[in-house]
This record gives sequence, structure tokens and C-alpha cells, in this order.
Amino acid sequence: MSYPFLKGHGTENDFVLLPDHDGAIQDDLSSARVEALCDRRAGIGGDGVIRVIRSAAMGGPVGVEWFMDYRNADGSLSQMCGNGIRVLARHLVDEGLVTGPTFPIGTRDGVKTLTVDGPLITVDMGSPRELGETTVSVEGRAWPALHISMGNPHAVAFVDDLADAGRLLDSPAYDAEVYPDGVNVEFVVRRGKRHVAMRVHERGSGETRSCGTGACAVMVAAALADGAPLGERYRVDVPGGELAVTWTADDRVLLTGPAVIVARGTTDL
Repeated sequence: MSYPFLKGHGTENDFVLLPDHDGAIQDDLSSARVEALCDRRAGIGGDGVIRVIRSAAMGGPVGVEWFMDYRNADGSLSQMCGNGIRVLARHLVDEGLVTGPTFPIGTRDGVKTLTVDGPLITVDMGSPRELGETTVSVEGRAWPALHISMGNPHAVAFVDDLADAGRLLDSPAYDAEVYPDGVNVEFVVRRGKRHVAMRVHERGSGETRSCGTGACAVMVAAALADGAPLGERYRVDVPGGELAVTWTADDRVLLTGPAVIVARGTTDL
């Protein structure tokens, strides 16, 4: 089966977008097909696949036209993707599929509101949840970590040097009782006041150049450690660029960053 695709990225966290507005390819999107699409040598290449579908075709929220059906590079489903939803928003704006600078998109983590301002897109990621301390380790070296939920689970560990995490070819070790479905692990260093840098290993995708929900979890962990008042804006550097995160006075996390579409075509992978 052949169908159109687009390729886009947000701070080099890249995705294959499949416009499937009425759900025609749902039964054809197996884990093997997602892996083939994301293969960087034999496929299009990406950290995940976003099926662009109307909420009605997904059985999604009433009153919201579009839904982000997101899958990790290994084909597993994910509740939320902060960079991916901004790329989806860029596609919807470019194609005239939404009106106005602010609009909702449905996800497995509920409805998210996005605001487009030129090259930058802000997504309201909702309220974070701090769920206690845990531990992560790489190659036998362990660090304390904070368990933060941004709709999907994160373990945030502060380190002396980002190189301490090694190459992150394999998933860092973590407590499987705390994270029975796996976890995104962020390693973080401080760069200055309200300024941090991170690396991330995403469950189902491996180390990526950026992670939107991860940047939000990192900001929340840093703000808690700093005793920062709500409303402060943090800069979060990722290998693929820079994101801005604000934890608002009404307990919402706002993620702001660029999103671009770089290619389009047809595939039968």
C-alpha cells in the first residue's frame, strides 16, 4: 500500500508524518512497518511516526478536530510527544487545516492547546506530577533521579558532565517496579541561572537529539531543586538546539520551540 508522508523535526527530534485524516491505513501500521519507516538506512528515518488523523476517526475527544497518533521508532504507542505535536501543528498550519494561531490537538494524554508565533510553537503540556525519587545507572555507574510524569514517565538525573552517561546505545538501567512500561531517562547539567542542558534516552527510540516532554520534566526537576517560584522561564539546551519551558502560576507547563517540515513524498514501506 502506497501513501503520502512528510518528514519534520523539532530541535532535530525527527518524525515521519503520515496524513491519514480518515483512518484508511490504521490496520496497515504494524510495529514492523513503523520500524521500517524509522530505519535511518533502509527507510525514511525518524525517532517516531505521527499519524495525522481526525479525532472522530480515532474515537478521540469531541469538539477537537485533529488527533496525534504517535508511535515510537520500535512501533510502541506513546501517550505524548512534545516535539512531535509541534511538528504536527506546523503541518496543520502550513496546509491550512486549522484556523487561527491557537488550536487544540487530541493526544493519548488528553487535549493539548498549541499557539503558533512565527517559527516558534508553544504547547500547553498540562500539569506535571512529581512522583518521588528513584535511581538510574549506565555501565554500572548509578545516580539518584527524580520521577516526573509529563503524561509519559521520566527519570531526571543531575550529573557533573553529560559525557558521564556514555553513548547511551542501550537503555539505562532503572527500577522496573517503578517503571513497568519503561521510562525516558534525562541526564542534566547546569549551565547558569535558569539554564540547563540535557541528554535523553527515550523508551522505544534510544538516544535522541531532543525530547519535548523530557525538557519539561527536566525544567520541573530543576525548578524544584532551585526552589524557583512558579512563572519562571528556563532555557533547556538539547543536542539539537534550544527549548524554553515555563511552569506557570496555574500549574501548567508551557513548552516553546521551533518545528519545521523538511520533506514530503510517497512511500510503500
